[in-house]
Amino acid sequence: MLRKMAESPESTVPNDADVDQDSESTESLDHLSSSRRNLLKRVGEFLGNDAVVAGSLNNLPLITIQLDDLVSVCQRLKSEESLDFKMLLCMSCVDYVEYFQMVYFLHSLQHEQTLVIKVNTPYQNPDVPSITGIWNAANWYEREAHDLFGVMFSDHPDLSPILLYDEFEGYPGRKEFPFHDYQEF
Repeated sequence: MLRKMAESPESTVPNDADVDQDSESTESLDHLSSSRRNLLKRVGEFLGNDAVVAGSLNNLPLITIQLDDLVSVCQRLKSEESLDFKMLLCMSCVDYVEYFQMVYFLHSLQHEQTLVIKVNTPYQNPDVPSITGIWNAANWYEREAHDLFGVMFSDHPDLSPILLYDEFEGYPGRKEFPFHDYQEF
């Protein structure tokens, strides 16, 4: 059976933490529809149950994976016909102060299913593999996360600013950013 996790971000463990994830609290996935529970089961079997931690984000099926597995998991989810996640709906970065969490929303038009993937990266020197080679839509999402949070995306073709100007100092998406000290000129 898939390993399960609670919905709250506090229960997720950064990838670099030395904590036994099997001791995490478990949640019931009964609030998910049967088709969404079935999707989680199929994804777990396809990727290997030990590779993913299953959960939910509100009413969407969610898997949490290791950072090193991100590109291979995304490639496999896109190319597997029984899953067919050919669309990246959205991608965002969340600042938990101790670490960043990248959240990917994938969609299968053929199966009318949405899957959420989460990966954690360290707060100091955050570096995530780029998925622009899998979904072109990731280009601007990754540039936005780089602008606002300082997350580096290895193998990204062009991390030039998309929202901020070149001389801007700091990362305004981070909780530590001093908004009240900012001066317009």
